[in-house]
Amino acid sequence: MQALPAVVHSTADVRAADRRAQAEHGLPGYLLMTRAGESALAALRAQWPLARRVLVVCGRGNNGGDGYVVARYARAAGLHVRVAAPVGPPAGGDAERAAADWAASGGAVEPWSPALAADADVIVDALLGIGLDRAVDGPLAGVIEALNASGRPIVALDVPSGLDSDRGWPRGVAVRAALTVTFVGLKPGCLLGLGPEHVGRLVCDDLDVPAEAFGAAVPYLARITDVQLRAALPRRARTAHKGVHGRVLVIGGGAGMPGAVRLAGEAALRAGAGLVTIATWPAHAAAIAAGRPELICAGVEDAAALVPLLDAADVVAVGPGLGRTPWAAALVEAAFAAARPLVVDADALNHLAVTPRRLANACLTPHPGEAARLLGTTIDAVQADRRGAALQLASRFGAVSVLKGAGSLVARDGAAPWICERGNPGMAAAGMGDVLTGVIAAIAAQQPDPAAALELAAAVGVRVHATAGDLAARGGERGLLASDLMTHLHACVNPSV
Repeated sequence: MQALPAVVHSTADVRAADRRAQAEHGLPGYLLMTRAGESALAALRAQWPLARRVLVVCGRGNNGGDGYVVARYARAAGLHVRVAAPVGPPAGGDAERAAADWAASGGAVEPWSPALAADADVIVDALLGIGLDRAVDGPLAGVIEALNASGRPIVALDVPSGLDSDRGWPRGVAVRAALTVTFVGLKPGCLLGLGPEHVGRLVCDDLDVPAEAFGAAVPYLARITDVQLRAALPRRARTAHKGVHGRVLVIGGGAGMPGAVRLAGEAALRAGAGLVTIATWPAHAAAIAAGRPELICAGVEDAAALVPLLDAADVVAVGPGLGRTPWAAALVEAAFAAARPLVVDADALNHLAVTPRRLANACLTPHPGEAARLLGTTIDAVQADRRGAALQLASRFGAVSVLKGAGSLVARDGAAPWICERGNPGMAAAGMGDVLTGVIAAIAAQQPDPAAALELAAAVGVRVHATAGDLAARGGERGLLASDLMTHLHACVNPSV
């Protein structure tokens, strides 16, 4: 099976590529349909090699046509196949031909009943695909609910029926698949929103549609892969020393809140920064240094005391545990005024929401609540269109934006956002964002030109952080601590080892 493509195209662009493949590249629609059915069956048998009884639930469009092809090939392979068409026979075109070929092979179409699902080892969802343009309701919603309630594994063709193929949100109700085989190009809804919960394991087959069929289509998203990881974190020279691996300054830890800045500082060390300095409330410096002696800790009374620390830094991270006091505001303003690449988090983001300005050479790292404050909207609005929110943040503030959460996004104005597919629910815990701030700052500081590399550092930092979280959660997600990631960061920033 093919590796997932590096770029993700909108549903409209994938459809257009499908049409060009037929009109300009000599690939008839029915040939593509038979390739899709063959690919889906191969993926089904690879995942459930012992399955013998397959139920294919077909709709009236081309997604249903793919299903009839799966049924015909599965029957030819010796499997016991049953087909149901809850919304009626195909409405013409290639789907009608596929249904006729199924009948000609000796196959039948049975009336829909939930009992069919209970009798199957595996169910193939070929109801709706990417053609959905409204909420699923009525009898069809009942069919999807019955499939989900059957307890049988489901293979979705292209996208799970009922799932918005661009935004990843169910339109009323959506199939929860164990495996999704998507065709021609990767659909954004498989990665965004609740898509991953409905998609299950994701497989993509381009059906040998040439890349030229996408023409000048601009990618909707880009996946963060090992290519970016190795570009940002190459093997170090034997003669390297700490002075060439970047100096990070972390500003945070207002009165009574030393934990966040300590987490960010230690994460920066674990992610490979050569030297890390903590600028914090004076009473915290000794305790932080005692807990992690590799950190340089400086208590700062005011913004003036911060100036020499800013001058010595290659990258500045500001905000973890800083608070919203006049002392904190003065430190944020000093950091914003310094000619240094910035990673802006937590209370520094809250300060920016109150006193907005464009920040060149900065990376903003909001969670959805902070993003809503920065954009003057609601958390629900941010979550409903996470890609749009990430791009709006980048455009409004002139900065790289990292919209944290399930499927974290990294965006800059005018470019396809990066998406991270790793991470787990256990990472929804206090301090995780502080660790990410330190990781991004450290990776930026290790680049020859940290300001120019902020987008790359943010994308790689998000992936490193999420991968460390997944490693830390191998014993279970519930109860995961931000500090549990520290020992795994070391391995995650050494991709060439």
